[in-house]
Amino acid sequence: MSRARECLHLLRKRSAVLTTCVDPGSRGTSTGETTQDGSDGDEQQPDEQEKDPNKVEWEENDEHNPQNWSDKKKWLITILCAQATLVVTFASSSPSSATQQIAQQFGSSLEVADLTTSLFLAGYCLGPIVWAPMSEMIGRRPVFVVSLAIFGLFQIGDALAQNIWTIIIIRFLAACFASSPLTNAGGVIADIWDPMGRGKAMALFSASVFVGPVLGPIIGGFTVMNQSLRWRWIFAFIGFWSAASWILIAVFLPETYHPKLLAQRAKRLRKEDPDKHGEKYAELEKADFSIRSIVTRTLARPAIMLVVEPIVLTVTIYLSVVYGLLYGLFSVFPIIWGELRGFNPGETGLVFIAVGLGTTIGALIFVWTQRHYRELIPKWHGHPPPEERLYGAMLAGPFLIVGIFWLGWTGNYPSIHWAVPAASAILIGMSFTLVFISFLTYLVEVYLMYSASSLAANTIIRSATAVAFPLFVRQMFAALGVGWACSLFGFVALAISPSPFLFYKYGWKLRQRSRFAPCLDVGLREQVKREEQERKEKEKNGGTEGV
Repeated sequence: MSRARECLHLLRKRSAVLTTCVDPGSRGTSTGETTQDGSDGDEQQPDEQEKDPNKVEWEENDEHNPQNWSDKKKWLITILCAQATLVVTFASSSPSSATQQIAQQFGSSLEVADLTTSLFLAGYCLGPIVWAPMSEMIGRRPVFVVSLAIFGLFQIGDALAQNIWTIIIIRFLAACFASSPLTNAGGVIADIWDPMGRGKAMALFSASVFVGPVLGPIIGGFTVMNQSLRWRWIFAFIGFWSAASWILIAVFLPETYHPKLLAQRAKRLRKEDPDKHGEKYAELEKADFSIRSIVTRTLARPAIMLVVEPIVLTVTIYLSVVYGLLYGLFSVFPIIWGELRGFNPGETGLVFIAVGLGTTIGALIFVWTQRHYRELIPKWHGHPPPEERLYGAMLAGPFLIVGIFWLGWTGNYPSIHWAVPAASAILIGMSFTLVFISFLTYLVEVYLMYSASSLAANTIIRSATAVAFPLFVRQMFAALGVGWACSLFGFVALAISPSPFLFYKYGWKLRQRSRFAPCLDVGLREQVKREEQERKEKEKNGGTEGV
């Protein structure tokens, strides 16, 4: 019990430090990094700084602080974010089963019909530029409510479209709004969860990023085979699902962004007692919301982080390649099971169940790899290194390589039973999930209050990569054959597999030079090392005395 109370105390202290260290207008931390506007950060410890009595901040054990909400409420919010992510990622892949049917109805080529998927992913590139920084200006809830509502309305246009270019253009516009949960859900999770709970919450969110695209070909495949439904009902189904998701978000999702909540509290205090609290203010109210500031400091923040933050850039490259491989599978599976083995679209879609099973296994393995995290909280005085989240990615690298080669060289020969290459999809799905959960959690842990912008930068580039993959994969497999085309993917996976190991060893040095990362653990490294040596010496001396 005493150890549990110690962990709880450290986590609450960590939350208070983060509220002080990381806010919209200041980047001062104990590590002395620079502020957003380029000025030097205050090198004093947060609790040594002179506090402004009029500045509204969280009190210790404040029940309105999202970090202090009940686990039940936190899980409800996490599930709401995950289900919204599931809807929009399902929408990205489900029409891929209908490309041939759409092409036949409108007399277009398959390459043009493939744009219904590619341009949707292109919309993922544009949306985060607006939605992620916007959530850091006006809060998470308004962004979710508005973006999901408009995304759902666009599905009506796709379902009623009378030519293929209407579908393609509306798909692109819908994706701009669909990208909101992909970038903002991570920010919500960072708002409400402490380090111990954040790993499991990110596992659920990251799994939804993969389960959605996996469900798409399954449901879409059987929908287009049904003569009474056909391809239009795919978009109708997305519309109904997004409407239900919007209702859940609108009714149950509270605001979680700390600066927005503090601004609301300051406004309420001034209104309740102007004489006593007339000078009260929150940091967000002092922020510069001029057009120039919005463009240079807010809308441009994901791009800036991509350029000046080596962690964001390198993680983005790694995940972009992995994400491209995932969407490449949507073109590979119809070749392996449809063309080579004669499966119909519905049966081919069922193979994606193996990928879904793998993603579930991967999420469970990630939770297992984080068992040690509880012990790190007191050891690191409430600030464990974010690199401790990378065990899943380190484990996944070899399995991803094996899975891709397995898929290619067993799928290449129709004489090999269909279940053999399908089993490789379990390994691939597991690896995808482990890589994504590990690195997305890592980005959230590194950047915390700016995690939405870091995830936006990541989403933009990896979606751009996924746009390209379906456009050339079909031709590549036709030219190289299934075996060698998959081998090419496998060699790429081999080349990037050392990345999580390098981050684990050198990530803290990169964070130390960051303009956006709090780096709360960096200043503790020598202290933790010294305390660990003292503990070992004490145990050794105790053992000697016992003898």
